[in-house]
Amino acid sequence: MVKSCLHAEISIVPIGLPSTSLSRYIASAIGAIRDSKGIRYHEVTGMGTLVEAEDIDALFRAVKAARDAMLEHGVKRIEILVRIDERFDKEKSLREKVESVRSIK
Repeated sequence: MVKSCLHAEISIVPIGLPSTSLSRYIASAIGAIRDSKGIRYHEVTGMGTLVEAEDIDALFRAVKAARDAMLEHGVKRIEILVRIDERFDKEKSLREKVESVRSIK
């Protein structure tokens, strides 16, 4: 059996803040994800952060770290969305998945 290939998109948003600007909160959450063990940080998009994880436990530790980073800013409410693609038949990076789609003409 091939090692698990786990990709995820993490979207974490503080709610109920006095300003509509969220950049500093998001940046602290992304930093926590990037520093998490077992996570290969891949990319920030306008809607979430893409990562590759060694396993499901590493992913959830990274999500918790992002949550905790926002709590350090005094946030009282947080919405977290996690979308996971885990496969066991072969290993493929997020970059390889994108290249596979782009190669089709």
